[in-house]
Amino acid sequence: MRNRLLLASVAAAVTAAVLLLSVGGCGRESAWPNQPGPKVVVSFPPLYCFAKAVAGDDAAVRCVMSTTGPHDFNPTEVEARLLREADLFFVNGLGLDDGVAETLQKGSGNRRLKRVKLGDLIPEKQLLEGECHHDHDHAGPHVHPTDPHVWLSPDLAVVMVNGVRDELKAADPAHAAGYDRRAAEYVAKLRQLKADGAKLLADEKDRKLVTFHESLGYLAAAFDLEIAGVVQKRPGVEPNAKELEELVAMCQQRKVRLIAVEPQYTANTSAKTVLDELKRKGIADAALVEVDPLETAHPSALTPDWYEARLRANLDALSRAMK
Repeated sequence: MRNRLLLASVAAAVTAAVLLLSVGGCGRESAWPNQPGPKVVVSFPPLYCFAKAVAGDDAAVRCVMSTTGPHDFNPTEVEARLLREADLFFVNGLGLDDGVAETLQKGSGNRRLKRVKLGDLIPEKQLLEGECHHDHDHAGPHVHPTDPHVWLSPDLAVVMVNGVRDELKAADPAHAAGYDRRAAEYVAKLRQLKADGAKLLADEKDRKLVTFHESLGYLAAAFDLEIAGVVQKRPGVEPNAKELEELVAMCQQRKVRLIAVEPQYTANTSAKTVLDELKRKGIADAALVEVDPLETAHPSALTPDWYEARLRANLDALSRAMK
């Protein structure tokens, strides 16, 4: 039975690989029917908002990841078909979605497709070190020497938006003025978001957090918060008893009462364990606060203003939980 399951898994993987490799030359219908202007694909939701805000009606924008984020996404023939006719492929880079993007681009057979790593446009001095581990190809953990979650800072989002603008202008110079105008309008929204968030949190004294996984460093830096610890050092991998004990002890010593959890991990089992232990040890006002790392979105909810609305919701949640 075990051997049959193994053979089935291998067969499924081979079939998927064949589909990916053959899609570039197949005669299927276009994935972009009646779409004028540059055809733009982005890897995941925040980049969709950045690209769509700049593109307006002058370019078509599609997102390959939605309900499954970069940590867990496995590319299929459907996404490769989308890239087959695309002109631009915007990805985050910095080790987050590079493997998936490379697989998709190769599988598409589209040699003229330009892949742009927007995270690489951010000055090195503004990048944070990271230890986010995940396994795209199931061959072992991958370590990000740089924290890739740059989109959670409105300041760094501005850099990415301007990168989108420049690439669209180069691909479609006839509509350069429109790309300039819309990028400027969206950047103004991002700067207002940063100012509103800073004002909202200005009077909060209790600014220390434990995060569910290591994803909120740039959000913390943008709004002068402090990440005191992490529950899951590898996404999806629960901490062992010793790690939980050390985390609780640190929270006691440093008077950390807030644990940021993510809506994508509904159980949040280990975070609840830490919360219960803190309350048992006398931190009666310890609490969970839901903060979305904005890695996933339901397709029906993914509109150009999704990023701004969700980041504002995060800041509101933090403001309510802090003292």
